[in-house]
Amino acid sequence: MTDFFYENRDVLLFAGAAAAKLLFFLGAVMGFTGLMTLAERKVSALMQDRIGPNRAAVCGLTLGGLFHPVADAIKMIFKEDFVPGRAEKLLFTLAPLFALVPVLALFAVIPFGDYVLVYGYRVDLLIADLPLGLFFVLALSGLAIYGTFLAGWASKNNFSLLGALRGAAQMISYEVVLGLTLVGLLMIYGTADLQQLVRAQGKLLFGCVPAWGVVCQPFAFVLFLTAAIAENKRGPFDLVEGESEIIGYFMEYSSMRFAAFMFAEFAEIVLVAMLAATLFFGGWQVPYLYDAGFAFPGGGSMPLNHYLVAVLQTGAFAAKTVFFCWFLLVVRWTLPRFRFDQLMKLCWKTVLPLALLNILVTGAVLLALGKL
Repeated sequence: MTDFFYENRDVLLFAGAAAAKLLFFLGAVMGFTGLMTLAERKVSALMQDRIGPNRAAVCGLTLGGLFHPVADAIKMIFKEDFVPGRAEKLLFTLAPLFALVPVLALFAVIPFGDYVLVYGYRVDLLIADLPLGLFFVLALSGLAIYGTFLAGWASKNNFSLLGALRGAAQMISYEVVLGLTLVGLLMIYGTADLQQLVRAQGKLLFGCVPAWGVVCQPFAFVLFLTAAIAENKRGPFDLVEGESEIIGYFMEYSSMRFAAFMFAEFAEIVLVAMLAATLFFGGWQVPYLYDAGFAFPGGGSMPLNHYLVAVLQTGAFAAKTVFFCWFLLVVRWTLPRFRFDQLMKLCWKTVLPLALLNILVTGAVLLALGKL
């Protein structure tokens, strides 16, 4: 057994590291996504001057509603799994998977830290290190539209189909804009590898300003966040679900099939928050923090242990993610819903031209600086 371990040490360490990263990161993401269902209702209650969910209790303890996500899960599990008699049963069943699986797969390329040494073995803190990770995100996120459209069409319900048609038009439109808002980052940093892109943001501009994406591309950040919220079908762009109009592509779903759609929506919120932090706010980067510790522009330094540096970097990424999740929830409960014609005009007549203009200006600036 000992001989087998030493002969296959690298393979076993690689497999063990991959399994540990998968369990840690996806476990943390799924747990945090569950808490987002509670945060959504808490934020809405705060915005509307209500108390919010606080009734679910264990041994008389409510803990501010902390048990409500568990109560929701139990309720979903034991609800009747209803399938309409006229529905296309196979596609009706597959639609929630098309909505959920691509979202969960995208977390594999999000770097949640730099690296950590385990018995001399370097473990990069992301699940899948793809050299074209940014294109992987754009390509796989486009598959979510199949879940939305198939759910509405397979239900054989006119109101569900109307929601699905709105979703198809909205997601396809803003998917184009979403990709264009990121072209400026590719031009500046010269890489589509998300881990390398984050490391590039650790450099300093003018000797003191971190080269974060929001510093180099502030206009693109606003456009990206707008397109991402619309792609996620969140308010004020939640025309696909229009509760007040009794329209929604998942109207005929119940039990765990409905839970899959709801979980996918909240997982997308976490994904958008992570992408915003990764692409525009340095990801796991902490200003002036390097492998050996802090090195300040004035010449001062503060040496730190390697593992403490890794903890600080991972904690910084988590804090940025929490902030953007909170911001997206506040936007959801602050702004009124757009009309559908306003939604499409915003995309094709405003955001798309501005994204193209941003690419043009970025190219002109890089050409003037001799970077092209």
